[in-house]
This record gives sequence, structure tokens and C-alpha cells, in this order.
Amino acid sequence: MQMYFAGRWVDRSPQAKVTNPFDGSVIDTVPQAAAADVEGALASAVVGAAEMRRTTGYQRYEILHRASELMRARVDELGRLISQEEGKTLAEGRTEALRATETMELSAEEAKRISGEVLPLDGASAGAGKLGFTLRVPCGVVVAITPFNFPLNLVCHKVGPALAAGNAVICKPATDTPLSALKLTAILLEAGLPPTGIACLTGSGAEIGAALARDSRVRKISFTGSRDVGEKLCQLAGLKRVTMELGSNSPLIVMPDADLEKVARATVATGYGNAGQVCISTQRVIVIDRVYDQFLDVLRPQVAALRTGNQLDPQTQMGPMIRAADAERVEQWLHEAVQKGARLLTGGKRTGALVEPTLVADVSPQMRISCDELFGPAVAVTRAADIDEAIRLANDTNYGLSAGIFTQDIDWALRFAREVESGNLHINWGPGWRADLMPYGGLKESGMGKEGPKYAIAEMTETKTVVIHCN
Repeated sequence: MQMYFAGRWVDRSPQAKVTNPFDGSVIDTVPQAAAADVEGALASAVVGAAEMRRTTGYQRYEILHRASELMRARVDELGRLISQEEGKTLAEGRTEALRATETMELSAEEAKRISGEVLPLDGASAGAGKLGFTLRVPCGVVVAITPFNFPLNLVCHKVGPALAAGNAVICKPATDTPLSALKLTAILLEAGLPPTGIACLTGSGAEIGAALARDSRVRKISFTGSRDVGEKLCQLAGLKRVTMELGSNSPLIVMPDADLEKVARATVATGYGNAGQVCISTQRVIVIDRVYDQFLDVLRPQVAALRTGNQLDPQTQMGPMIRAADAERVEQWLHEAVQKGARLLTGGKRTGALVEPTLVADVSPQMRISCDELFGPAVAVTRAADIDEAIRLANDTNYGLSAGIFTQDIDWALRFAREVESGNLHINWGPGWRADLMPYGGLKESGMGKEGPKYAIAEMTETKTVVIHCN
């Protein structure tokens, strides 16, 4: 496939292969953008930002609504492409494609609702006879740097709101999974987006992302990825607006009154989806002593029963990780935990990029599978004496993106909601859940800013204050 900028599709050499994580087969090739291409995209985006600023909210709604309709008509094709390049099962790929259509539709609707407010200036001592109001205006050029694990929906979560707000957007998709973003770009152009309203550059993230981040023509950066890369981008960005969706090692607290069968189902659903490569995946399960052994007895067979293999086989329930190197890292961390005293209850073996769904008990909070972001198909279970210790353990991390608790006790649930340091809090489900319309973002080193089309638009626009002096 070709990349897109300056109103045209562009080929370049060298080309990078996009491969299936399961067997290494080549799906397609994409160009490797050079410095001149970045400059071309930026120059065009400045022109595009001026053109997008002139469009009305209703015109932007029409474009994004049409794009959503086109995506829905091609949902099976998009879902299969996601599965091929990322490693999701076919069911997971189709689900992501459906969610992406909803994200674009939500962005379309929000394009019609961008508004300011009337200011009560007569409430100030000097405000008599003055009329004040605010206007929300586009930032201008938005850079969207997206991860591999949701190669379509997380692109939509940045591109959709950026366009809805009247910006031009330059998308830099993950090196491993660029094809879905290129397909989305083609769909938006087919839906009537001005040709300079979007660019999609493929190639080295370190080179392209850095060049875009430091350029003064860029007014807003929206990044999803690792904590370390996010910090580097913030250092490069300087005086720009940034949204950072970074890492996590999400905890799930299990209180003694919980329905353990329901907890086990939620742990499997939110801990092993997309081979654990979800930033809000359940990684740490903190179980109160009284039900610790019983919970493991319920959870272990459900994890062991997960069917792994080729993600394009409809019977597969969990596919490969994105790269064999990532699978090797997970395998290494698991071996390290066992050597330090953790118990391997099921799984742990690796074949290429495929890691068996793994359950590890008696995990110390100091082990890497607990204190760092694992981003793989393993769940670490740790004991706690009571709610106080469980909350302390949940908060004993530099991350704070999502957390969950299972309990029927309203006091425990409210203590969890008030005291756990996390941007997303789930009562009676695992942390790995998101509705695309909700405000989504982390605390601490899990990032800053919010996603969800309504909330992303607020961060991709700026406020102007107007005062009319009537006397």
C-alpha cells in the first residue's frame, strides 16, 4: 500500500513488510517515509488546517457520518485486516471494526455540538454593560501517533475528533500495523474529506514521530503507547498541547463476598483478550485471604481451557502476540517470577509469538510481572489480608489507568472508588472495559488528558473569549 500526504498517494523505497504475527507471512508492504515526506505532510497540513477551519460543523458531521457508513458496509473486510496484521482473533478483529464505526459516528455527532458559553460579566465589579462569550476554535495541525494493539479504533479515537473539531490531522500509525490506518484514510477521502485534511505517514516511529513532535507548526499531539516514549515526546514537544495515553498494570481486587465464578469469567475476558496486549488488561489480581485458594481453583481451569493458535481460525480464542521478541520478554518475566517463588498454575510455554494463557499465583508485588507493565497473556495473583491492604497494593505503582473490584458491599465499593488512584474504576467487572463515548484516560504516569470523542474534541480545540463593551 502507499502512504498519503499533500493530497496524493505516495510510494517510496525502501519498503517495509507488514507481516502476520502468527506465521510471519507477508500481508503487504508500505513505504518508509523520509524527512522530506514529513516536511511535505506538515506543509500540506497547514493548508489543510485553514481549509478545515472554514468547514461548518454540519459539513464535518456529513463527512464523518458517511465514513462511518462506509466502514460499517466493509466491517468484515476491516475486521479481517485487523486480525491479519495485529494477531487478534477474527471475532476480536470484527468487534474492533464495529467499535471503530461507532467511534467515527460519535465524532460525527459531536461535530454538531461544539459550542462556547455566555459569561456573566455583570457579576464582576467592572462588568456592567459588558457582554461576554467564548468561542471554541480548532487547534490547527494535530498529530496522531497510534499503537499496534487497536490499529483501527485507536486511530479513529484520534483522527475522528481531530476532524470533527475542524483540524487537519497527520496520522503516524504503528510500524507493525499501518494497513488499517491507510484503509481508514482512503475511506475518509471517499467520504468527501478535503484532500489536505489528512495525512498518513508510514515508517520509523522514532524518526517520524520525533520530527513531527518538535515542529512548531504542530499545535496538538495525541499519543498512545509506552510511558517511556510518551515522556520523550513530551520533552520534544515544547509548548504544545498533548494527550498521553500510556502504560498500566491494572489491578483487580476480589473481596470475600464476591461471586467467584463471575470474577473468573471477568478475569479471563479482561486479562487474556488480544493476548493481554491491552493497556487496561487485568494484570494484577489482589485476592483477600479468605477466598484466595478457592478463587484459584475456579479460575485455573477457565484459563487452561482457552484455545490458542492461528488467529484466522474461527475456533481460536487467543492469537499470537505482535512480535516474537515481545513473547520472549513475557516468557522471561514469567520464568523470573517462578525462580523468585511464584507458582505457575497453568500455561507459560512459548512457540514463536504465541504464549500460552498463563496464571501465576503467590506473586510478590516486587516481581516484574506485577510492578511493571507486562502487556502479555498472563495474570499475576497476590494475597491481601483486607480491604486496606488491597487498596494499598493496588496503589503501589507508578501507573493509574484502570482498576476493578468485585464486591456486594457498598462501603467497600465506595472506598475503592474514592481511594484507588486510577482514571477508570470498575465495580463488579475487570479493569479491561471501555465504552467509546466515555472519558478515558489515566492518572500518575499512565498519562494526561482524556479520550472519547466529546472529551478529545475539547482537547483539540482552543478557547477564545469575546467581550462586547456596550457603553
